[in-house]
Order: sequence, then C-alpha cells, then structure tokens
Amino acid sequence: MRLQLSLAALAAFVALAALPAAAFDLTDTAGRPQRLADFKGRWVVVNFWATWCVPCIQEIPEISAFRKAHGDVVVIGVAIDAEDAPKVTSFARKVGHDYPLVLSNDAVEKQLGAPKALPTTRVYDPSGKLVYDKPSRVDAKTLESLTKRSRA
Repeated sequence: MRLQLSLAALAAFVALAALPAAAFDLTDTAGRPQRLADFKGRWVVVNFWATWCVPCIQEIPEISAFRKAHGDVVVIGVAIDAEDAPKVTSFARKVGHDYPLVLSNDAVEKQLGAPKALPTTRVYDPSGKLVYDKPSRVDAKTLESLTKRSRA
C-alpha cells in the first residue's frame, strides 16, 4: 500500500512538472514590458539576485557575457532588494548588469514566486516551459549548455 501511495505521489508530481510555466508580465527599470508570451520561440533566462549577495554579483559578468554572445536568448535580471530603486539600478550598472532589470515587489513575486535561495536562475524553453530552476551560481558555459538545443 505504501508503495502505491508513493507511486501516485510521484505521478502527480511528474504531471505538475510537465505543465507549462505560468506566464509573467513584468516591467523593467527602463519601463519596457518583459512578457513571457512575447518571447515565444526564444529561450528566456531569468536570474534572481540581490546587491548583498556575493555569488550573485560574481555571476552577473558571466550572464552578461552569455547575453552578448547569444542575442537570440532573452535575459532578464530580477533584483530582490528593490527598496531603493536608484541605488539598485546604479549598483547593477556598476557590476556589469547590462540586460533588462526588474525590481521585485509583491506583484513580481506573485507572478514569479519567490526564489528559495540566491542566486537562482530559471530557464524557459522556446515554448515557454520552465526547464531549469536552480539556486546556485550560473556561468556562461552552463547557460550555453541549457539553451543550445534549439540554437544548434
């Protein structure tokens, strides 16, 4: 009986994991919309970070380099500590964050959900399905590997 319950729970989890990701409709610090639906047919990388998170700051140049090398992939940064917007945007520029930046708030968190740890990177495939959601540092090589399938 216990094995049957475990198999049923596993089947339910797999079914949930196969569902498409919830669409998001965000606005970046430049006032531009960042909508998952607008990026259909393209890979989308969403990276959560904070100004006080050392590993987050260390990975920003890698993410920026990846974005420059792969203009066909959408990259969006989400700053969690967004109480002082001018300070966060200035800090982001200083550390090489040259891709769209969204400042987190309750509305953003409601759409994306809160990351369990920082940094966290989520990758959506060209159909909009969430295919990678991992808390840890990410580098250009990892992003390349995750997104190369449809770019090859």
